[in-house]
Amino acid sequence: MTDPEPGAVVVDGGAGELVVMWAGFPLLGAGLGVGLTAASGWIAGLAWFPFQDAFELLDRWPDRWSYPFGAAVVALAGLALAVVGVRERLRVTVGHRSVRLHRDGHDRDVARVEVAAVFVDGKALVLVDAAGGELAREGSDLNAGRLRAAFTGRGWPWVDQDPHRDAYRRWVPGLPGLPAGADALLRARQRALKDSHDAEVRELHGELARLGVVVRDEGSRQYWRPITPPPPTHPPTPPTPR
Repeated sequence: MTDPEPGAVVVDGGAGELVVMWAGFPLLGAGLGVGLTAASGWIAGLAWFPFQDAFELLDRWPDRWSYPFGAAVVALAGLALAVVGVRERLRVTVGHRSVRLHRDGHDRDVARVEVAAVFVDGKALVLVDAAGGELAREGSDLNAGRLRAAFTGRGWPWVDQDPHRDAYRRWVPGLPGLPAGADALLRARQRALKDSHDAEVRELHGELARLGVVVRDEGSRQYWRPITPPPPTHPPTPPTPR
């Protein structure tokens, strides 16, 4: 991993986002835990509510034990959520020659010369090449205006919408026209989307790209388009000898 180039600008959620995650989530969890403890007797009478034994136990305990315990348990859940959130937050470092995408302790660099367009699609930052293949698609809550300013200020080809948007088709099982093996991958990806297995969704996205298929999501629906190969280049025809 190399250092970011001089003059690069970083776009991320900032210190405020970290404060919300590390402090806000546990505090919110503690407050929720106190509320649930206060209502534990009522909740224990709801047959459909999960963890009935735990709420019955809280209801029997003295307040000096039950309230700290309830607050601590849900605060720990909030802390666990903060750990996941910090790992999944995206940091984008934009330079004149390359962009670095950092998530979950991993860096990925994309060279400027490879990129034909940069845009935001929903909540995803997308970089595509001249053939329409996706070099990167990273979901985040980063501000689109800040991303636009960072890229355009360093000469990147920012566009306001996906230049290939009209080429997408809704995927349904057994759809004709897909490359061999793509339908099975899209079926597996649909299951991963339904079960919120984000890592598997990203992995299958990459597998589809290797088959020449770009996929994007609208809710739980998948849309796909083929990657258009660049036109072949032919060497100049030598002059016919006379």
